[in-house]
Amino acid sequence: MTASPAASSLPDLPEPGGLCAIHQPNLFPRLATLAKLFAADYWIVLDDVQFARRDYQHRARLGVLDAPGRRQWLTVPTRLPQGRPTLIRDALIVDPDRARRKTMGTLRQHYGASPHWPTLAKVLDKVLEAFVTGRTAAVAAASPRLLLDLLGWQGQVLLSSDLPSRPGRSQRLADLCVVTGARAYACGTGGMTYLDPAPFAARGIAVMPFQPPTTNIWSSGRRLTALSAVAALGPQDVAARMRTLASEQGLPGSAA
Repeated sequence: MTASPAASSLPDLPEPGGLCAIHQPNLFPRLATLAKLFAADYWIVLDDVQFARRDYQHRARLGVLDAPGRRQWLTVPTRLPQGRPTLIRDALIVDPDRARRKTMGTLRQHYGASPHWPTLAKVLDKVLEAFVTGRTAAVAAASPRLLLDLLGWQGQVLLSSDLPSRPGRSQRLADLCVVTGARAYACGTGGMTYLDPAPFAARGIAVMPFQPPTTNIWSSGRRLTALSAVAALGPQDVAARMRTLASEQGLPGSAA
């Protein structure tokens, strides 16, 4: 993991004592990922680590509205100016105008028949505005942020590239929590497999595992984009389920 240098001037930070989630920008993230962010008081967008083509930074798995078992990848074509070492924030969209049109057409094809499409389309229009930047990270960060807004999340979004931290995968995550005054770090299932809790314990930060169930809408929550659930159930229903899940996980997150 690439280290982030000390920032010369910090952005406006959240109130100390919050619950922090740290995650790379994901294009229309999976339901489980969005639920973790929803449970937190703020999300630190990990934008200055290496881009990974096999990850979700430029792609999302869509489910057909009336047949969620039928799935299709939505991909934003991306080129890496520095080759494999390119950081997420530096990845560029190949032909942004064409990618924008194709993205909206694919999303409309999958979810346009939903009774919630008019509301969802307004959010998607705002996400598509980020294509004008030509940067994949801008689109990938806008999609979860605007979905969180749709669900009524009141939290704050920060960029890891704006915050000081030291090298080392777990050390860096702990440093990001410290500089933002977090009392706890919400860690997903994947993160728990590699996380070293020692740097967190040394600074009095609790590591709180976030593990959604595997039934009902959560059965495909680690595979399908959250758009599938929102299109099928509506924003209010999904938000209510996320609040319940956060409470059950012991992650109250004032922003939820």
